[in-house]
Amino acid sequence: MQIVWFKRDLRVCDHEPLHRAAQCGPVIPLYIIEPGLWRQPDMSGRHWSFLRECLISLREDLARLGQTLVVRQGEAVPVLKSLCNQHPVASVWSHQETGNAWTYRRDRAVARLLRHQGIPWHQARQHGVVRGPFDRDGWSRQWETLMGMPRFAPPRLPSVAGIAPGTLPTQPIAALARDPCPGRQPGGRQAAEQALHSFLQQRGARYHLEMSSPRTASSSCSRLSAHLAWGTLSMRETLQATRQRRTELKQRRQAPGDSWRRALAAFEGRLHWHCHFMQKLESEPRFEFENMQRATSDLRDPYCDRVRLRAWQTGNTGWPLVDACMRNLVHTGWINFRMRAMLMSVASYQLWLHWREPALHLARLFVDYEPGIHYPQAQMQSGTTGINTLRIYNPVKQSLDQDSDGVFIRTWVPELSRIDDAWIHTPWQMPAEMQRDRGVVIGRDYPAPLVDHEAAARQARQRIQQARRSADARSESRDIQARHGSRKPTRRRRRHSPAQSDLSPDGT
Repeated sequence: MQIVWFKRDLRVCDHEPLHRAAQCGPVIPLYIIEPGLWRQPDMSGRHWSFLRECLISLREDLARLGQTLVVRQGEAVPVLKSLCNQHPVASVWSHQETGNAWTYRRDRAVARLLRHQGIPWHQARQHGVVRGPFDRDGWSRQWETLMGMPRFAPPRLPSVAGIAPGTLPTQPIAALARDPCPGRQPGGRQAAEQALHSFLQQRGARYHLEMSSPRTASSSCSRLSAHLAWGTLSMRETLQATRQRRTELKQRRQAPGDSWRRALAAFEGRLHWHCHFMQKLESEPRFEFENMQRATSDLRDPYCDRVRLRAWQTGNTGWPLVDACMRNLVHTGWINFRMRAMLMSVASYQLWLHWREPALHLARLFVDYEPGIHYPQAQMQSGTTGINTLRIYNPVKQSLDQDSDGVFIRTWVPELSRIDDAWIHTPWQMPAEMQRDRGVVIGRDYPAPLVDHEAAARQARQRIQQARRSADARSESRDIQARHGSRKPTRRRRRHSPAQSDLSPDGT
């Protein structure tokens, strides 16, 4: 008997553990709803809602193969111990997971249990992430090798008698906070395949031109990030489908195809960076909690200014585009990469908040939350990596650049709907008489900016640059670059490097 333990790989297509386990005997496909995981501060109700839809889809797909998904509620160690005691389990199979610290500790506990039981645990690679010692100089080559492998076909599964499938609860734990997300995209394999097809065949033609603006990104971006995060699509099948489409377009030699090829080249570059960021957390799990560059650890108080934090969380900073983006994110569970970067940048620089609490808030809001990507990128936008150029977003400039006529702002900040285009980006500068005439008195109907964003940005830059100047900080930066920096990107990929682009690849 083989157990295939599903985690963030909720599919039957291109699933190596399922494929190989089926070659060894009957399979128990298992998903464990772990109460401890759902008590963590980075997990939310919208995650569960999306995940539950994925599990329903997975159960249907497995049933068509011959054996339905077995669902158990409880912590992984006792659940696995019980199954191994009740059934003649020869091996446990799963994909490697680069999750939060809780999942890291859980996997270590499971490894100890299975060693004690004398049961092998086979963990396959799902991403280009390398576990254990590795050569960063050869990282890109091994990524290409893994992504170029043939995909694993779904196997036939003999039915396993004597094991109840278990039910999918409406909530994983009773204490999970209610988290309505009415604009959330649906989960499941069918939704993933539809999103991939529509992006490659229809929506993606202007990806490289329209991915930065919140007005156009929701349709022009791939919208695959949630499916990649929860594993309803594999990175390999996504990359291979993208390259197949690029080949088709190249063969056509038509003008529209030129735009398509540029768009898909940009998208493929972001897929590459997906695993690059995950590798950082895999190699150093402390990045979930500690500054990557320790020399910057004392810059900000980890106990954030709660007034500023709450204003940022609720979309009431007084900067219209920032507030519109946060409110949009609360409603939909997704926003594009540039606006993610701006939200984190404003929290870290203008509001001078320690990155940890804002990162947790965004983690709970992002339906596509991927811990291995999220925390290194949160730190990158906060200036604590020691190796990335400081990217301090000007909220007014971004507003003018990405929503020049204020359509997005008026949609999500209806308090400002009657304001003229001339004032929509800086309503606090509007004359008092005009404020009264438009029915939006700043400080009453809509907040004034929490700080002078330009002065706060200058002060933040000076503080961080000063912390980076010491000999110890420079030495530490060299060490960080050696362990985690990218290696000689090609000319094409250089345009998509993390030092020069925004938060990537979440929100693609």
